[in-house]
Amino acid sequence: MPTPHIEANEGEIAQSILLPGDPLRAKYIAENFLTQVVQFNRVRNMLGYTGYYNGKRVSVMGSGMGMPSIGIYAYELIKFYDVKKLIRVGSAGSIQSHVKIKDIVMAQAASTNSNFSKQFKVRGEIAAISDYSMLAAAAHRAQELNLVYHVGNIMSSDTFYDFEKGSWKKWAKMGVTCLEMEAYALFLTAASLNASALTICTISDSLITGESMPHSDREQSLGQMIGLALDII
Repeated sequence: MPTPHIEANEGEIAQSILLPGDPLRAKYIAENFLTQVVQFNRVRNMLGYTGYYNGKRVSVMGSGMGMPSIGIYAYELIKFYDVKKLIRVGSAGSIQSHVKIKDIVMAQAASTNSNFSKQFKVRGEIAAISDYSMLAAAAHRAQELNLVYHVGNIMSSDTFYDFEKGSWKKWAKMGVTCLEMEAYALFLTAASLNASALTICTISDSLITGESMPHSDREQSLGQMIGLALDII
């Protein structure tokens, strides 16, 4: 049952999972949000845990940085461990003036500068969209919690340090809300394997203003996003 990247045995991973990029964030979620926690993965230090949240069995695991990394873990989780629902919880950089630091962005769809979709060999470009049921549930729950949130298109980039300075402005002109590095691959991998996926990000930086979320605020602000994801998964 173990795969090249996940050492869990059959039944050790829940059918619903949160995927933060940072494995230490996965550890934080397990220790602070879940009960009856059991660790199921240590391979490559990509920590994974299964526990309970309000009576629901849920797993959480790091996915690494970038589309190749999350593509590997999403594929193995769905294909070999029968995971049905996957939510990426991470940070993103705003490229719109109305999308502020600490705001939550729920990805309705993901655009990209990656060639990730070429492997599916469709005649054209396939749209990478989130699962509507989870998206609608997340938006409804965010309203109940009085959270500041946005729903829209995000951009998954293959590059963190972009040598084409100001290239984000072209994406902003098309209404894209923020930049991150994983959602596009997650959405297409899930779609190709008949699973459901959503990405929820907290804005940690703004390319408009140059602001960055203070480290003292990151735990509380990311906690709102994590609680929201756990409520609807």
